Amino acid sequence: MVFKSIKIEFMKISAVIVVYNEEKNLEECLRSLDFVDEIVVVLDKCTDNSKKIAEKFTDKIIEGSWKIEGARRNVALAAASCEWILEIDADERISKELAQEILAAIKNCKPCGFNIPIANYIGKRWVKHGWLRTLGVLKRQTLTYKNLKKYDEDKEIHPTFILNFAVKNLQNPIIHLVDENIADLLLRFNKYTNWKSNDMVRKNKIKGGIFYFLIGCKLRFLKSFIFKKGYKEGGLGVLIAMLAALYPFVSYLKAQEKNENR
Repeated sequence: MVFKSIKIEFMKISAVIVVYNEEKNLEECLRSLDFVDEIVVVLDKCTDNSKKIAEKFTDKIIEGSWKIEGARRNVALAAASCEWILEIDADERISKELAQEILAAIKNCKPCGFNIPIANYIGKRWVKHGWLRTLGVLKRQTLTYKNLKKYDEDKEIHPTFILNFAVKNLQNPIIHLVDENIADLLLRFNKYTNWKSNDMVRKNKIKGGIFYFLIGCKLRFLKSFIFKKGYKEGGLGVLIAMLAALYPFVSYLKAQEKNENR
């Protein structure tokens, strides 16, 4: 009896992380990456102990200063040397179940990308409903074959990229410790609207009117609270829907203020 040999290709994975003063989160994140072959850490204007923590897990550390999020993410992607690249943030964790699913998915897999679900936590609570992209996503294209992906370098927050490759879906979520509490959620809203307003000023896209924003706020609230089922989160769902609704308007007001003060 003749047995045919079965060829199994074991592809390697680079995990890439962009960090800005994440000493509270970084070590636990890096510990969850014990299944990857390489870790690349990009330190963006870090002044805390993030570098010392990163050095415990990798010697592939890049330091610099970037204003545009897409630019620093492209630096991280370019530095990765393995066939597959997993993008992860310091406040995210990879469970053992997801690690096993990733390793199984890329075995003998042709070049493509994978969407991975995101489980967003505020404190110890998994908030499953109500998120719009401005404040939180429920899945992200975050595992990609090398050289397929490059971010646009035109935004301080939420960079886009051209999706010109096949994308498959994984089932187990990334654990995302998005906010410690409601106060942290509000601080993040303030930070995100600051970045968005900077983009508006730089691109000279400070447009709108009170009635435009009133209608937009109403539609965004309904999208978050009704269509994204934010009502299932109770009072927290109301708050998330309100912040999602106000996001463009607050960004606009901040941009208008900055433009007047230039």
